[in-house]
Amino acid sequence: MAERGSSGSAAGGTASLSAQAREAVLQRIVDRRYAQGARLVEREVAEELSMSRVPVREALRALVAEGLLELLPNSGVRVRRLERADVEHLYEVWEPLTVQASRLAARAVAAGGGKGPAGLAALEATLRRAESAAAADEGTQEVAAHTAFHEGVVAMAGNPLLARTMEQLSWQLRLLFGLREEPAHMRAQHAEMYRHIAAGDAEAAAACALLHVRDSRAVALRSLFGPE
Repeated sequence: MAERGSSGSAAGGTASLSAQAREAVLQRIVDRRYAQGARLVEREVAEELSMSRVPVREALRALVAEGLLELLPNSGVRVRRLERADVEHLYEVWEPLTVQASRLAARAVAAGGGKGPAGLAALEATLRRAESAAAADEGTQEVAAHTAFHEGVVAMAGNPLLARTMEQLSWQLRLLFGLREEPAHMRAQHAEMYRHIAAGDAEAAAACALLHVRDSRAVALRSLFGPE
């Protein structure tokens, strides 16, 4: 019985290390330390993360399954290059979810919910962080602030199913945000979304979110693939 418990604990520890390795590799992809098309060698990644190869191997397998890495014949994995169709598909899914999240967040505020003043204060803080990061030319921090803004809107919406669905897109969005440009007018659009949500104006918030996502799509496609 003791041995069985020990095995379970070890398995749990491996799973935890695998999750840590996955997070670390994901962050390096988002930060572009692992560039698109870069080959990742399990041994080298394990050394870089100061981990054994087992959790790193599991993390790389998980990221292959999630579509962020791809297998190379007999030679490990590489960071998957985003194709135009990948970006189009991501926006096709993200657009309606973002619009509805903004609408629900504003409705929650109007009804006295939406995590109340704390939720709005957290949103406002992400706007300030984005402006500060842009002023300091800290692209990675600006991407993190933009991502946090959208995650904050989803949290205020108060719909667990929406939150779980959006969570599945989180890292793909972070990767995309990190690769594209971040024009100043997109920060202004976030500020406008915030104002409509804070005012409890659901349809204005939804309309602003729709404009923002479509603008974001155009910027992403132009940044990654050039003008059509």
